[in-house]
Amino acid sequence: MNGPFAIFKWKALFVDWIVFAQGLGTTVLVSAVALFLALVLGIVLGLFGTATNRGLRAINRVYVEFIQNTPLVIQVFFWYNGLPYVGVVLPTLIIGFAALSIYTGAYVAEVVRAGVQAIPRGQIEAAYSQGFTYPQAMRYIILPQALKIMLPPLTNVAVNLIKNSSVLAIVAGGDLMYHTDSWSSGNLFYGPAYVVTGLLYFAMCYPLTRLAKSLESRVSEDAVRKGGKK
Repeated sequence: MNGPFAIFKWKALFVDWIVFAQGLGTTVLVSAVALFLALVLGIVLGLFGTATNRGLRAINRVYVEFIQNTPLVIQVFFWYNGLPYVGVVLPTLIIGFAALSIYTGAYVAEVVRAGVQAIPRGQIEAAYSQGFTYPQAMRYIILPQALKIMLPPLTNVAVNLIKNSSVLAIVAGGDLMYHTDSWSSGNLFYGPAYVVTGLLYFAMCYPLTRLAKSLESRVSEDAVRKGGKK
């Protein structure tokens, strides 16, 4: 048997398992750091979108609309090929952190904005009447309530970030997809390499998708209970 799934090809893959383990480790690292940075950036920019200040809302819209409507691959190429023209050369790992966090941050910002706006306006007005400032009202009153609404879509954002990290392969980012491409092109054993890589991405993403569905169910049940009480 000399097809794409020949036994000797699988043996070669398992002999070189460390190659895929290194790529997996880089993917997990890049995804985790980028997700943290995206959450910080997205929360700040998302709150800008709910502010009464028109300038802050404008910053939110420009950022979200520009990032969401340009391909991630173009943004990665800018970081990798564009910055050197102005004398800035970044390691590919840093490019991964920056590109993925800025791209994902735009989606986090929209989730945060929608979550905050889903809370009745009377909640923040009541906070103002008690002497809270806008940041205090957000921190202690609005965001704790909005968090339940935001968690399911934020979980889906995390899943997309993990899958989007594969774009780093085009700039030799050392991620799982890069190592898979390099290994399989070196020996032409494409079948086993991409099957295993697909399963590894599935193993990272599937638990998060299940978590998202579970959170969505809880939010729906809470909404039904509150509706019943009314």
